[in-house]
Amino acid sequence: SLRAIEKELLPGFHQFEWQPPLRNVSTSCSVGIINGLSGWTSSVDESPADTITRRFRYDVAIVSALKDLEEDIMEGLRSNGMEDCTCTLGFSVLIKESCDGMGDVSEKHGGGPLVPEKAVRFSFTIMSISVKAEGEKDKVIFTEPKPNSELSCKPLSLMFVDESDHETLTAIMSPIVAERDAMKESRLIVPIGGLARSFRIHFRGTGYDEKMVREMEGLEASGSTYICTLCDSSRAEASENMVLHSITRSH
Repeated sequence: SLRAIEKELLPGFHQFEWQPPLRNVSTSCSVGIINGLSGWTSSVDESPADTITRRFRYDVAIVSALKDLEEDIMEGLRSNGMEDCTCTLGFSVLIKESCDGMGDVSEKHGGGPLVPEKAVRFSFTIMSISVKAEGEKDKVIFTEPKPNSELSCKPLSLMFVDESDHETLTAIMSPIVAERDAMKESRLIVPIGGLARSFRIHFRGTGYDEKMVREMEGLEASGSTYICTLCDSSRAEASENMVLHSITRSH
């Protein structure tokens, strides 16, 4: 079997651990893409007719995104003179979640099975990473320069479903929601720059539109509490603080 150091060289393989371990979530780290309806017979070609969603496990995707930013994190620590410090209180990661219908994606040509015409994509963006040294305030060591760019936005799940199909969407999204809730209660340990570092993950649903807010947060949320797509300002805060906000929501 491969030694740990050899495994690190495999593409997409990253050693990580949660303390405490995530509840109600598979502990296996070797999960890649999960089929929505596993166990059904597949068709002969590469796109089985019964697969309505493809997704990555949320924590695996976050670890992969953090490892992509490893150089940026180390650069941020160096510029603050903290690269050798163990940062006992750890790092905080702010994640923006986005989920939106993609409209009509039906194929008008080619082979492959007929798929429903609508699709929904769930993705996330690492907005900022801050670090807290003992007795000091949080220092932001990384900020995503283009938070609304599709290049910084990591796809987590692609679903062939109409976003107004509440039942199917809920069934597909519930594992993602369960994984997110479990991650809020735990610390992620990942080697960054050769040292094991501790991360706390904070989620903001600022990329949902009104329709999806109701889907993700229940019917009582008749509109997003967030007003800006770039930060987590609420309506009340934005009306008092007149800094620039990117306001694309209508109600």
